[in-house]
Amino acid sequence: MAAARIPGFNARTSLPLRLFTSITNPHYQPCVRYLHQSRKPATVPSPTPFVPDVETFLRLIGRNMSRYSSKITGWKQLFTADSAELRELGIEMTRDRRYILRWREKFRQQDYGPGGDFENVVDGVAELRAVEVPVEKSKSAKPTNATDGESLDVSTMGTATLTPGMRYAIVNLPPGETELKDTSKPLKKFAHYKLHHGNMIKGPYAQIIPNTWSTAVKVQVTDGMWEHKRGRKIDGGQRRQKEIRAKRALAERRNAQAAA
Repeated sequence: MAAARIPGFNARTSLPLRLFTSITNPHYQPCVRYLHQSRKPATVPSPTPFVPDVETFLRLIGRNMSRYSSKITGWKQLFTADSAELRELGIEMTRDRRYILRWREKFRQQDYGPGGDFENVVDGVAELRAVEVPVEKSKSAKPTNATDGESLDVSTMGTATLTPGMRYAIVNLPPGETELKDTSKPLKKFAHYKLHHGNMIKGPYAQIIPNTWSTAVKVQVTDGMWEHKRGRKIDGGQRRQKEIRAKRALAERRNAQAAA
């Protein structure tokens, strides 16, 4: 049925409204073409302490993208150049350009890889430590009833490795410091790193600092820390796997018969 025959449908009023709604919706903004004038210009995010320049960014995303560090001269150019401009700069492979653009958008949305949200970084090295901080008392938390009928606050109890009224938290201290000076500030949670078994820090590329028993680790900028690994074709991939394996089995049977 044609659109004009649909009851209640007015192409002059309904169609532009639908297009306007889809264009202005923030969820569909990345889908709007670059030539459209209503599309907002892409913002240039600020460098982070862990990712201060273009060379470090390309090293982190891996796939040997660091070989293009000499072609992209500045931070603004990295986040404003489109695919055609990247090709003019010398990044010929389409797959590499798409990979850079994908990670560029993730960085713009603050979707970092390991270490991207660290605040105290010196020469590409950051330290994480598990320190004791006061327990935040929640009004909704109810005390546990003891056997004698008196209320018992479990949060104030200590353990063999924990002071009463304290809890362990991961903090990013400057290198060399071991204690948190200001405990009144809200603590930041770092993605990809968690506490295990009380005060042991676990996470990708975490190197244990000697004589700390996993309560302090250092994370250093390493090539390919944020890399999205590509799949491997085994026996020709999914389409040719049965064919190649059948030919291999046939060749093995023929060799076995010839040897016999």
